[in-house]
Amino acid sequence: MAKQLNLFSGKVITTSLHTEMQQSYLEYAMSVIVGRALPDVRDGLKPVHRRIMYAMHELGLTPDRPYRKCARVVGDVLGKYHPHGDQSVYDALVRLVQEFSSRYPLLAGHGNFGSVDNDPPAAMRYTETRLASIGYEGLLSQVGEATVNFISNFDNSQQEPTVLPAQLPFLLLNGSSGIAVGMATNIPPHNLGEVVDGLIALIDHPELSDQQLMELIPAPDFPTGGEIVSTEGIAEAYTQGKGSIVVRGIAKVEEVPTAQKRRTKTAIVVTELPFQVNKASWIEKIAGLVNAGKLDGISDIRDESDREGIRVVIELKREATPEVVLHHLYQQTELMTKFGAIFLAIVNGQPRQLSLKQILQEFLTFREQTLTRQYRHELEVAERRCHLVEGLLIALENLDNVIEILRNAPDGSTAKLTLEDQLGFSDDQSDAILSMPMRRLTGLERQKLQDEFTQLTTQIQQLQRLLNERPELLKSLKKELRSLKRKYGDERRTRIISPKGQVTLESEDKTSKKSPEKVLELSASADLLQPLPPIDEETVVEVTHRGYIRRVSPKTNDSKRNQSETATAINIEETDDFTTQTYNTRTRQNLVMIMRTGKAYPLSVADIPMGSNRSKGKPIITLLSPSASKDISVNLQDLIIAQFLLSAFPDKTDLITLTQQGKIKRLPLTELAELTNRGSTIVKLKEDDELCFATLSKPDEKVVLATSGGRILRFDINDEQLPPMGKVAQGSQATRLRQKEHLVGCVTLSPKGSLLLVTEQGYIKRISMEHIRSSNRGGIGISMLNFKSPNDSLVGIAPAKPHKQVHLLTSENRIVHIPTDEIHLSPKDSTGDRLFKLKPDEKITSIKP
Repeated sequence: MAKQLNLFSGKVITTSLHTEMQQSYLEYAMSVIVGRALPDVRDGLKPVHRRIMYAMHELGLTPDRPYRKCARVVGDVLGKYHPHGDQSVYDALVRLVQEFSSRYPLLAGHGNFGSVDNDPPAAMRYTETRLASIGYEGLLSQVGEATVNFISNFDNSQQEPTVLPAQLPFLLLNGSSGIAVGMATNIPPHNLGEVVDGLIALIDHPELSDQQLMELIPAPDFPTGGEIVSTEGIAEAYTQGKGSIVVRGIAKVEEVPTAQKRRTKTAIVVTELPFQVNKASWIEKIAGLVNAGKLDGISDIRDESDREGIRVVIELKREATPEVVLHHLYQQTELMTKFGAIFLAIVNGQPRQLSLKQILQEFLTFREQTLTRQYRHELEVAERRCHLVEGLLIALENLDNVIEILRNAPDGSTAKLTLEDQLGFSDDQSDAILSMPMRRLTGLERQKLQDEFTQLTTQIQQLQRLLNERPELLKSLKKELRSLKRKYGDERRTRIISPKGQVTLESEDKTSKKSPEKVLELSASADLLQPLPPIDEETVVEVTHRGYIRRVSPKTNDSKRNQSETATAINIEETDDFTTQTYNTRTRQNLVMIMRTGKAYPLSVADIPMGSNRSKGKPIITLLSPSASKDISVNLQDLIIAQFLLSAFPDKTDLITLTQQGKIKRLPLTELAELTNRGSTIVKLKEDDELCFATLSKPDEKVVLATSGGRILRFDINDEQLPPMGKVAQGSQATRLRQKEHLVGCVTLSPKGSLLLVTEQGYIKRISMEHIRSSNRGGIGISMLNFKSPNDSLVGIAPAKPHKQVHLLTSENRIVHIPTDEIHLSPKDSTGDRLFKLKPDEKITSIKP
């Protein structure tokens, strides 16, 4: 019989099975939690993502370098830092590239990286990648032992960072999802600009409440857009770290051509889907419901999506009601879904469920520590170099003694000791002097050393101030955050909608048990059959000279207005666009757009997209009915000649219009109260005529017209001079024009107001209304301007409002901002003043109040 092996040569420790299982399982669980499944609150990355980013940094795959095969990157990650399956590493890399998975992708890709249809990416041997700009600058630009800690890799052959020196909270920007042992995380992505605003607010006011923080970061911002229906779940998630957010896709009703293109059919067109919804599976689910008889009213479904975006067309039967079908789609498919947010992350090596404020505070603490380490390292380097440069300068000042010591020294060691003993140099300074080349003795090299010493001294003082004064460090942090916001911030993609009634999302089990009739019954009792009304909140609308429009928060506008109102000097800038109109209003109000075609269109304030300081907004014409820009020969930016807020004026207000051929008309503003999206004709035009000016008039105001020849005509607004007319009337002749003369302006002013006149050659004149004689409509007016040159002409007029500015546009794309208080009243026969200098051949083209 073979001799039995003694496997337990040492001491045997007796332990119970359940204790060993419990301890081993806990160790395994913590290993999965910390080392694999959950992100770190500091840089927002899981270990595999962190290792991918760092391996690419070591490979030199910066945004300005060529793409490299993903197989090479995966190989480096596996061989150096992450000894797991290659497919798991490649899958993690792919998600860092996909724009529909990450709000701000950290990697840039070249090749097929999958799609929203859950199509698999190409094999790693075909695809290429490199670091994206935001990934390199925001995570890796400051990486090193001076900023973060490093540990050995799995075989002690390499060093890897325990965390990357993130300059932005990527845990919130890109979100994260992962399932660990006994816990899970699901953090939604957010908008960079909003998160930066929240960080700066927390720096300035650490005691900021959750509610105040939610005003700056109102909701997640998903990369695929969509709209958030209810904000209750957001409040729970932001304050308690866990909540359910209802998200639905963007759908609209359109008339689409049939296959024969002889007629049109009503269809629901879906252009955006909720985050992480598989488009192909969603379409398949709709088809299955239709075939099973659980979803009525749909005749055809086709996917017209392309590289420009998603477009799924759901054609309806003739008898179907679009709102009812859309409601069924929300209830029975993933067109409306719940995002279960769980803000769980690793904090100091332990998993913690955090609120929004706690995540931002943890990031700020980490960033402050990182900056302190970086500045301390920079200070040490600067002090070391400054010490050496100082020694070289002292040596140059005592050059004869240094040369004498070197000449008499038998060897380098003796010379070094003599320098230290006789001239008081340190060990490092002596080495620097002995290794100093002879060219450093020239005057130019001496000056370079002196300049370097001055620069280093200044740098050391700045670094010491940053390290010793925390407010200065925080100021530097805020400056860094604002810079990143300007560079990488963008507009919000996900809309936020707060309905009147509570929107509920039935579970799939409950929905599948209900018949279509019962679902229709429920929807009829809710408010979901009608489009959800916008939140009636305060907002500011800004319109630009080039015809762009955007909404901004009232706080942002207040700061701009204060700067504008305090401007007291003439300012000239070179720019293509600038804000001409600002409206303080509410989201349920309407703007009225007056077109050159003689029609008026409404624009709901709620439909105007929110914009940032960096965005120029959206072209107004793209937000109006398609018929607004139909068959127009002029540029779209010149199509809109005026706009106003309908609710801002009383019922007695009139709209005064003036055409190119001089037809003037008075239309009561009440005629525009029932505008529809199709628009309404406000003046009937001849074929060769177009609307040039439109202005609103209050009671007791006067109409003032101006011609290019400098003639001004003023007359009263009453039933005799300018009787009110209907929408389809052409109007009456306003004035008689001379040869080669045209109308340049039409404004309304009070009898005690004043008027600005601007000429092509840059002369500007301000006259009182009392000096303009009142005439009758149809007259020729009176000359109010003596031109300096016979080639000069009047280009425009504007009311002179106190404490405001007028903007003059030039032919060189320059804008001259002039405070009206700088323009003094002039007599009737004067030429006006030239308050600024034009370039050669530059002319004034128009004036904007």
